[in-house]
Amino acid sequence: MTQVTESTSSPNTSLRVLAPFFALFRRQWLMMLVGLILTFTTLLTGIGLLSLSGWFLSATAVAGLTVATAQVFNFFTPAGGVRFFSIARTASRYGERLATHEATFKLLTQLRIWAWQKLLPLSAANLQGLRRGDLLNRLIADIDTLDHLYLRLLTPLVASLLMIAGLFVFLAWFDLSLAMMLCSVLLLAWCVLPVVFYVLGKAPGRALVDAKQQYRVMLLDVIQGQAELSLFAANTRYLTKLEQAQARLFSQQTAMANITGLSQAMLILVNGTAVVLMLYLASQSVGDATPPGPLMALMVFATMASLEMMMPIAGAFQHLSSTLLAAQRVTHIVEQTPAVSFNSHSQLKAKSGALTLQDVHFAYQPTAPILQGVNLTLEAGDKVAILGSTGCGKSSLFGLITREWVAQQGEITLDGQPLAQYNEAELRASMTVVSQRIYLFAGTLRENLALALPYQQGEPKKAHDERLISVLQQVGLEALLQGDKPLDMWIGEGGRQLSGGEQRRIGVARALLRDAPLLLLDEPTEGLDKRTEREILSLLLSFAENKTLLMISHRTTALDKMDAVYRLEQGALQRFCVDC
Repeated sequence: MTQVTESTSSPNTSLRVLAPFFALFRRQWLMMLVGLILTFTTLLTGIGLLSLSGWFLSATAVAGLTVATAQVFNFFTPAGGVRFFSIARTASRYGERLATHEATFKLLTQLRIWAWQKLLPLSAANLQGLRRGDLLNRLIADIDTLDHLYLRLLTPLVASLLMIAGLFVFLAWFDLSLAMMLCSVLLLAWCVLPVVFYVLGKAPGRALVDAKQQYRVMLLDVIQGQAELSLFAANTRYLTKLEQAQARLFSQQTAMANITGLSQAMLILVNGTAVVLMLYLASQSVGDATPPGPLMALMVFATMASLEMMMPIAGAFQHLSSTLLAAQRVTHIVEQTPAVSFNSHSQLKAKSGALTLQDVHFAYQPTAPILQGVNLTLEAGDKVAILGSTGCGKSSLFGLITREWVAQQGEITLDGQPLAQYNEAELRASMTVVSQRIYLFAGTLRENLALALPYQQGEPKKAHDERLISVLQQVGLEALLQGDKPLDMWIGEGGRQLSGGEQRRIGVARALLRDAPLLLLDEPTEGLDKRTEREILSLLLSFAENKTLLMISHRTTALDKMDAVYRLEQGALQRFCVDC
């Protein structure tokens, strides 16, 4: 299956892709502002602590040169200031970690909710060409990457810029020229270094996101395809490919780590240069003080402390390219227009389940038609089966009836009304589908059954559980009803605690819990033995006695119970004689 790729765009276009995510940030503006203020406070107290400590040590040494100056020197106020800055820095650092991470987690939560809300209306037509591993990677890893926007980009940049302004005001109180010199160097570094490391990190950053995506897709393929890979002795070959993908991922991570190390080395070099320059200039004089004395130490130590506020700057833009690519990949999904639309204002409700397909034509690709003029009529209460070989289009036909896809030509009606006239909730409520693949979730037996029969507020819990237990008994799952609380049994991811037959019976149990007028059976007994197949079909037919039923299959069991049987060949339905 082909994979969707994003086109390369200009820098301005790339930055515009972040606009929807910045818009979401407004919902957490208060916590983000608190985090920014605490980050600024942490930097302020850190510079204040080191500057005051440098001045205090120097001033104490100078005061101790004579007995007279030692006796009049005020040790207590600077010492109190050092303690204050120490405690304030510790408290603000702790608060900053709490606030910024709380804001980040809330932002990620909102991003995921927003992405899922955009994803849910999309149909199979929108997502064709996307492998499940790729889609999973976009919804998890790419959204996780977007936390760089706030935590590693916005907060460090804004806090350091504010700190440069604050440092200028503080140092200008003592010497305007020295303040201008130091803050000019810091501002130049603030403007230039992020651009340099954005350029250096652009290609490795994008390559890292791609390598991570390829590794996750391949890993998911290997895990999900273990049965087939083992059957065809292809495990070794696929594991070798997986190891190669892992090696590429490690290689890109190493490249990014090297750029991180280079960025930190350059910042240390810039800071060291500024310290030497400040040491030389401050040794001449600081303001009106000549020689400068302890004020020189204050200037030098303030310059040394500025390294803390500059260190995150290069790293912020180093990850910008990977953040932009992640944003593009997520946006590519969420900005799609749903290929299948519903009438959200409709109040139609299906009651009989009567179904009509008139001259339906459908193809996934224009050059490969699947259905060519399908005509079928099911009156209320009819039982119809459609036979056909694998790949003939039976499941595609079901996809059109459930509106996962839309036919290029023709019309499908339910109770005499086109499917497009129903809102999505009512259309889903009018159908019960038993597919050949049963989806079970990591949870309890009750939770997996409650998908078909949600617990209603005010309903006696005992009565609800009794209904679930009764249905499990109907489908022959008495073995699962052992113990004091059988419905609380954990069935594992994908129902791994259950056999294939038990999983399929749970799918049938879900169908029995729904009271929809139209019952659609898509290979409902696939993989079951003949005896179990007859039991399941007998149960479903009994359940559908007063419902409209359409079943697709390639097996002939229970066809004698059908009102009509058709064979799907070359994209059209032909009447099939059961007794011939």
